[in-house]
Amino acid sequence: MLSDSTTLVSSDYTTESGSMIKVENLTKKFGDFVAVDDISFDVRKGEIFGLLGPNGAGKSTILRILSTLSSPTKGTAIIGGHDIVKNDTEVRKMIGIVSEKMIMYNRLTAKENLWFFGCLFGIPKDVLTKRIDELLELVQLTKWKDAQVGTFSTGMRQRVNVIRALLNMPQVLFLDEPTLGLDPQSSVEIREFIKKLNKENGTTIMITTHMMVDADLLCDRIAIVDHGKIVALDTSKNLKKLISGADTTVLKLEIANLVPKIIDSIRAIECVDAVSQEDDTHLRIIVHGDEAFDNVVDAVRAEDGKINAMENLQPTLEDVFLHITGHQVRDSADQKIPMGRHRRFEAPQGRAR
Repeated sequence: MLSDSTTLVSSDYTTESGSMIKVENLTKKFGDFVAVDDISFDVRKGEIFGLLGPNGAGKSTILRILSTLSSPTKGTAIIGGHDIVKNDTEVRKMIGIVSEKMIMYNRLTAKENLWFFGCLFGIPKDVLTKRIDELLELVQLTKWKDAQVGTFSTGMRQRVNVIRALLNMPQVLFLDEPTLGLDPQSSVEIREFIKKLNKENGTTIMITTHMMVDADLLCDRIAIVDHGKIVALDTSKNLKKLISGADTTVLKLEIANLVPKIIDSIRAIECVDAVSQEDDTHLRIIVHGDEAFDNVVDAVRAEDGKINAMENLQPTLEDVFLHITGHQVRDSADQKIPMGRHRRFEAPQGRAR
């Protein structure tokens, strides 16, 4: 944790509603294309809030608007009591942003990179020197402070990229796909740092991701985004309850001779809400009703399918997304996948609009 003189949270401001970020009817259009479609939500002070969805769903556009890099077509957003359009300069003073693309200079050392960006913030030299040392210690890179960033592993580079956004002591930190392209060990390191930063310094953090594990392990609440809309918003546990009740379950089938007509036959069953194909032999099926198991087996056998294995699974966030939207998070947002019948989900009252 940083010393009191360089704490990452410079005040304990919240709005009257207890929110650090409040978004109302936010919309962004590019010509006729609607990237963000009339969304409303709030982020509480000290919360890790996730925007989960496929590439192209509108997550990064939302972050660009909230970080004042892009103007909304309509709607409002308030961060720390400041309107992102009317008071954009004040907003920039209290936020940090880690974009999907790392912003660093390979020929500069870790310390030189941080010094350069700290000078852009106008931080006094004595304060900046101490802050850089403490931030490098925070991510365990003090040993490599004088090494060129171009010699670092991807995980080390991302750690420098994250603390670069902390130089101005932001109250709010925006992270756009923070573990994208990282190996498993580096991803774990970044997740642990994010949790440490939030717990020890109280930084409010908003993360965009299409990685299930990041959303599940990090976020206090998750907004599921699809085609520019928030289609659900709650804790990971509560979202999973949407398909873990007595009436709904997740089945996994291994079918030796899996062919399209078998999949089509399963999708046509009334009790089947959604189907996804994992590989050449495995299907993941969300079903409801007491007769669902027997109906699925009958449909496979009617097409001469050979079932090698079948099991009930605990629902994942991927299943929730599939259940609500009819396609998988890993699919591109504009890819149309024929899904058959699936029940419409209504967001809980007052949580997401």
